[in-house]
Amino acid sequence: MAASTHTVTNQAPPLVGYDVFAADRALVEAVDRHLDPELLDEAREELSALGRTTGSAQVQEWGALANENPPKLRTHDRYGNRIDEVDFHPSWHRLLGKGVSAGLTSAWSRPGGHLRRAAGFVIWTQAEAGNGCPLSMTHAAVPALRTDPALAAEWEPRLTSTVYDQELRPASQKAGALFGMGMTEKQGGSDVRANTTEARPLAEDGTYVLTGHKWFCSAPMSDGFLVLAQAPGGLSCFLVPRVLEDGTRNAFRIQRLKDKLGNRSNASSEVEFDGTWARRVGDEGRGVRTIIEMVAATRLDCALGSASLMRQAVAQAIHHSTYREAFGGRLLDKPLMRNVLADLALESEAATTLAMRLAAAYDDGSEQERAFLRLAVPAAKYWVTKRCTPVAVEALECLGGNGYVEESGMPRLLRESPLNSVWEGAGNVQALDVLRALQREPGALDAYLREVGRARGADHRLDGAIKNLLTELADLDGIEARARRLVERIALVLQGSLLVRYAPPEVADAFCASRLGGDWGTAFGTLPHSLDLATVVERARPVS
Repeated sequence: MAASTHTVTNQAPPLVGYDVFAADRALVEAVDRHLDPELLDEAREELSALGRTTGSAQVQEWGALANENPPKLRTHDRYGNRIDEVDFHPSWHRLLGKGVSAGLTSAWSRPGGHLRRAAGFVIWTQAEAGNGCPLSMTHAAVPALRTDPALAAEWEPRLTSTVYDQELRPASQKAGALFGMGMTEKQGGSDVRANTTEARPLAEDGTYVLTGHKWFCSAPMSDGFLVLAQAPGGLSCFLVPRVLEDGTRNAFRIQRLKDKLGNRSNASSEVEFDGTWARRVGDEGRGVRTIIEMVAATRLDCALGSASLMRQAVAQAIHHSTYREAFGGRLLDKPLMRNVLADLALESEAATTLAMRLAAAYDDGSEQERAFLRLAVPAAKYWVTKRCTPVAVEALECLGGNGYVEESGMPRLLRESPLNSVWEGAGNVQALDVLRALQREPGALDAYLREVGRARGADHRLDGAIKNLLTELADLDGIEARARRLVERIALVLQGSLLVRYAPPEVADAFCASRLGGDWGTAFGTLPHSLDLATVVERARPVS
């Protein structure tokens, strides 16, 4: 019989055995809003199935094991032969295989594919964010490959396949393939035009030999990679297969795996090219233009990934507060805790609503929507990913000391939270990209203003924020030093306009009062007390 001192009470049960999709009202409503009604029943069934899988005890265990057992590099076999392989825990392969089979790399050709995939990405990466990297790279490689119809015809069916094949063999022998990307080098970082990797043409048209290094190469276990190198005609994009058609390994030397703050289950590497065979993608000298659509797609995935992490952090905080009692009642019912939880819920819903709106724009594909994406994607990537870490920190604190313990899962979310802000261009890169869109593509600003203008007149605080933004946009001289401030306002106004149009009044009112109206402090939990915060929290509670 257990000693009475060991009786455990007043602890929240694990948040497990639930439908991650159905429990996320903001996500469900975004799918209902943007998807063709004829596709809704099928999509809901598909996403709920993935939501139940994600919320299951088994998949949550896979996520924990993949995080606790990071990949290991094997440069040589037992005989001293160079093999450059990465070994993963079986849970990683289970996670990645499920992500592929759920269609998270197959958005480009099916109706409503981007919206459905985006919703699935938000759901699935709540189990473990690391496997989102190869899923994202593979998905995003498709538009770059489409600049070369022959390459696209060869590779796109493999990349959009729902079959996960982890074996290293020629891609032509596989039912499905994954892609990675290598752009940054030690001396240049985000300034990819400073790359020094050399591409020397071979006799066969479009083929080259690469010599150089990549300081960051994502997903090194993939079947192919899009990389940038200096060809005779300038910086160009290349496809580097991991295994050549005759079955031999391409010269792809993995020097080490990065020892990262978070994202531990996923392999990020440094690689050397020394006589590495490659095929050119697009024209010589147009490497950045060729790969830019891949970069845009991965930037949207950064926003989706941060929305996913925020949702999981907020769900855990509200779940804990629902069951934990202190000072004579549930934490959930305490006015101050309710203020904190409502504030976190607003940030999460605004992130999800914005990211899903951008995914819907990809499906639309019209000229106006493409112009809108040119401005909105880097703005969303900048702001949503920046908000992720403070949300994770505050959500962890809601669990008190329990949240600081690894078993709670909150430290894993916290370590993951800065990643999407850093990858695919950090904050300054995104802010400068927004400035380039404003200065060079007037259609992008027009499309943005039409979008936010749809909510004009619905809330005076939003109207005031739009007016102030227009004043800032009227003077672009010396704008670089205040670019972050401007991009923040662009993102907040866009989020506010979407919530005013689509969210319940309680959510829109609280967002506009705090983020746009200035009635807010510098920490979470400083919303005006007169708002209907209980409704905001209840909406975000993970009950399916």
